[in-house]
Amino acid sequence: MTEETWPGFHLNTYAYAAGLLRPEIVRELELARFGLRTILFDPQMFQPFPDGRALRIWTDAGRTAKSLEAFSHHDAVAYPRYQAFWERVVERLEPVLLGPPPPLDQLLKLVPGEEGERMLRDLILRSARDVLDGWFESDELKGTLAINAVIGSFLGPSTPGSAYVLAHHSFGILDGHREVWGFAAGGMGSITRALHAAAQHAGATVATGVGVRRLLVRDGRAVGVETEHGESLHARAVGSSLDARRTFLEMTPPDALPNEFRNRVEKIRYRGAQVKFNAALDHLPEFPAAPGAPSDAHRGALEIAPSLDYLDRAYDEAKFGRFSEHPFLETLFQSVRDPSVAPRGKHTMTCFVQYAPYSLRGSTWEEAKPAVAETILGTLEERAPDIRQAVHRYQVVSPVDVERELGLTGGSIFQGDITPDQVLGFRPVPGWSSYRTPLPGLYLCGAAAHPGGGVLGAPGRNAAQVILADLRGSSGTAQAEPPPNPRH
Repeated sequence: MTEETWPGFHLNTYAYAAGLLRPEIVRELELARFGLRTILFDPQMFQPFPDGRALRIWTDAGRTAKSLEAFSHHDAVAYPRYQAFWERVVERLEPVLLGPPPPLDQLLKLVPGEEGERMLRDLILRSARDVLDGWFESDELKGTLAINAVIGSFLGPSTPGSAYVLAHHSFGILDGHREVWGFAAGGMGSITRALHAAAQHAGATVATGVGVRRLLVRDGRAVGVETEHGESLHARAVGSSLDARRTFLEMTPPDALPNEFRNRVEKIRYRGAQVKFNAALDHLPEFPAAPGAPSDAHRGALEIAPSLDYLDRAYDEAKFGRFSEHPFLETLFQSVRDPSVAPRGKHTMTCFVQYAPYSLRGSTWEEAKPAVAETILGTLEERAPDIRQAVHRYQVVSPVDVERELGLTGGSIFQGDITPDQVLGFRPVPGWSSYRTPLPGLYLCGAAAHPGGGVLGAPGRNAAQVILADLRGSSGTAQAEPPPNPRH
């Protein structure tokens, strides 16, 4: 969503970058026809250091190699091979995104041979540190690349399984480029508006601001929902985009689901890890590592994660209930590439900040927000000395705010951790990864289902195909792990 947080300033309150939305969805729903336009970051990543140096990852491989040479000749040579490795991972596993996940024995067949074994070892068993240490030598590059292994997840780069998160963020396709990110022109809300327009064009009725109180069940089947206003809406199928805990433990009558299934849902981990810091700027801050405004520091994603150790220390603090004193920041100035989101001469800034535990030791989030804002500004000030003069107004969004405003349990932006034990055939719980549920007529269609979150769209597309197949001819009887779609 994009909100006019202050007059003339249109900010992405929560999700802030486009890149993972499946191109099949954009094409099939003709979202460009309904107003969706994207703007590629370049540089993709810009990391300034307090000593005045800066590392840049460009969409152009030659420019990236030149930037990396200043840090390590070895890494400048290794980086194209690293990219090629992830391209092969994506090529092998991308079909798995577009339908119910295959059983593990079939997944192994998609990546045969020695390289396939290495891929699965790296993705499932290893940490991001393990993987990156095997490719590179410079702390600066490893810290920069590890961002995609921890962002949105309550994991450190040394946590086993964090390599899977790195892979999850490698599946993006934008403007014909792979493994890239960009802006949705006008803000992330333009994705929602395009989907809304496409749905209405197809004959759908869309109601917003209508809360659902509970699921309606009759004769052992989901038959509709009751709204918070007491209205009953009946349907042949109900798709829930809420997370699994809210869908099955709060909205569904307890006696409509097997106890074993409910017990498994109760054990899903939901660990919010982030703060969003959104700001209106009177002017762009100056970064000595990239003089001028606007500069490379403002045109892409600005990162503050100078090493793996820096990220691990930030994670260690959060494990014990503290907001990290030296947090990781990813910062975007969308107004530089998209002037429509700010008044003339003014700018927007949004920072995704980790680590921020849902439960703070000895404090509440409302009490902590002023100190958290000071920590964020102080961290930026080390790279941009005039940042405090640039910030006119700001907003701090905590994991508790995310839970309260969006209904995301624990402030988890992925509707549950995307670690190896909670993905593929284990998402949302083992035995029920096909979007169907133990309650006939009820389907899970959001990020809580395979393949997970990140403004991806794939769970909804996949669930829609299963719902249509059931409505067109099957008995509609719930079944655990039906045979995978033969097209995949």
